[in-house]
Amino acid sequence: MSDAPITQPRVWAVGALCRAVADALDARFNPVAVQGEISGFSRAASGHCYFSLKDGQGQVRCAMFRRAASLVDFNVRDGDLVEVRGRLTVYEARGDLQMVVESLRKAGQGTLFEQFLQRKAKLEGEGLFAPARKRPLPAFPARLGLVTSLGAAALHDVVTALRRRAPHVEVVLAPASVQGLQAPGELVSALGALQKIAPRPDAILLVRGGGSLEDLWAFNDEQLARAIVSSAIPVVVGVGHETDFTIADFCADLRAPTPTAAAELVAPPRDGWLQGLEALEDDLRDALQGRLDRLSQRLDQAASRLGRPSGLAARQQAVLTQWEQRLNRATTSWLHQTQRRLDAAEGRWPAAGRANLRSRIDRLERAALRLQALDPAVVLQRGYAWLADAKGRTVTRVAQLHPGESVNATLADGTASLQVITLQQGTSSDAGSGNPS
Repeated sequence: MSDAPITQPRVWAVGALCRAVADALDARFNPVAVQGEISGFSRAASGHCYFSLKDGQGQVRCAMFRRAASLVDFNVRDGDLVEVRGRLTVYEARGDLQMVVESLRKAGQGTLFEQFLQRKAKLEGEGLFAPARKRPLPAFPARLGLVTSLGAAALHDVVTALRRRAPHVEVVLAPASVQGLQAPGELVSALGALQKIAPRPDAILLVRGGGSLEDLWAFNDEQLARAIVSSAIPVVVGVGHETDFTIADFCADLRAPTPTAAAELVAPPRDGWLQGLEALEDDLRDALQGRLDRLSQRLDQAASRLGRPSGLAARQQAVLTQWEQRLNRATTSWLHQTQRRLDAAEGRWPAAGRANLRSRIDRLERAALRLQALDPAVVLQRGYAWLADAKGRTVTRVAQLHPGESVNATLADGTASLQVITLQQGTSSDAGSGNPS
């Protein structure tokens, strides 16, 4: 008897098991093509169709939704032998295997789809579909190349979408057939032509409207697939409807479900970017204004500490005047004290010595009077003013001034800031008349 432990199976929730089975089916089979006989066909009021597809060995339930059903070009009846393509899934509500049918045609048309699957497998094996080789689209394209037919509705759809969303983007059209035997060669040539123009487009749109597998067959061409991969410009493919897949879709740098969607994906709306730029402009303006306000405040503070140069000079001049007045008072006081001491000693000196001393005292008193007469403070007390310009230089003549200039006036009891309004040149006799300034 073996002692190996018994492995217990995983316990699934029903819904989780159904989803896991659906994922496994999708990875293993999809997309898938099946041939069989229609059985139990019905069309609901919603437009969706339900039926079974069967042969002698089995059957599978099918659902074909209204959009796919509207593309079927014949009346479907029980017993019809058909080929369908679509995706296998699990209908979780009942746990049934179900095929969601994306296209339905009468039997005998399956050869093309088999070629499609074989070519898809070959090119995928060569790495043409690898996500790592796909290039990002430009964020702000200025020029786009467009490959499609001049008569295709896709041309109008793309141009309308670009005009609405990004009217600033230039479109360079490289016309080519999008259906028929000549279409693959023309599509390859159009892609090549866009590589050679200058300046080159920022991206290329390869588009056409919907149709049957035969209608879209040019976009399953192997040479076109290799031209897309080797393009020096990113290629966006928008072919058919959302459920239509071609080899070109798998090779493209970006697959769009429709031509209009291709235009919308490659060209972001201009209005949105402009609004974003306006918001950035507002933020930048606010930040700059805030910095200017702070710098202006610092300048005001520095100016208040420094003060006006003319005011500083006036204050320094006032200090000098005060020291000069103190010096004059001290000199006068010293003279008086000396006079008193001399008077006291005069009686003790010989007559000739007293006469000589008196003469010297008289000379000293006259010099003191002359010095006192020259005291600026005394002159200012008589109604005169001492003027200085903004640099502190003494102003003695009208020629030194001009209208609008600021000057500082030092008076007997302080200073005043003045502004020159008008100037009048006096005569030489006026200048020497002694009238107060």
